[in-house]
Amino acid sequence: MATINRNSVVWAGMVTLALLVGAVTVFAFSLGKYEKVKVSGGVAMIPAAKLADGKAHFYKFEDGGKEITFFAAKAADGSIKTAFDACDSCYKSKKGYEQQGDKMNCKNCNQKFAINRLGPNATGGCNPGYLPHQLNGDTVTISVNDLKGGARYF
Repeated sequence: MATINRNSVVWAGMVTLALLVGAVTVFAFSLGKYEKVKVSGGVAMIPAAKLADGKAHFYKFEDGGKEITFFAAKAADGSIKTAFDACDSCYKSKKGYEQQGDKMNCKNCNQKFAINRLGPNATGGCNPGYLPHQLNGDTVTISVNDLKGGARYF
């Protein structure tokens, strides 16, 4: 009888440990996607050097308890692209985008959008929601008002 109890305790311990490791892993990955953007004087700022790696970097801006998320990436032609991590079509799914090479992939409908084509002329449908920005020296700046304009997606 003692061996049955000890085996049950060992199995329960192993299952608990596996569940704990899984929960911590999921939590760690969910924390890692968005970096809180720095805001000063009504402008969000991102160091342009951060985008030199060619990867999309995901940011969050908090406004009155609402988290507005977006990404910034350097296109192959050297231009900077910024867009909301949502679109007019799939925003209700709250899945956003992920980078696949030189494209952003909608994690809801799997449509892909070339990073170099993101901008004011690529709007509507499942295109990442356009987010205007300025490049001021070595800093990408985004108006807080423009960020708040995307609140409807979130």
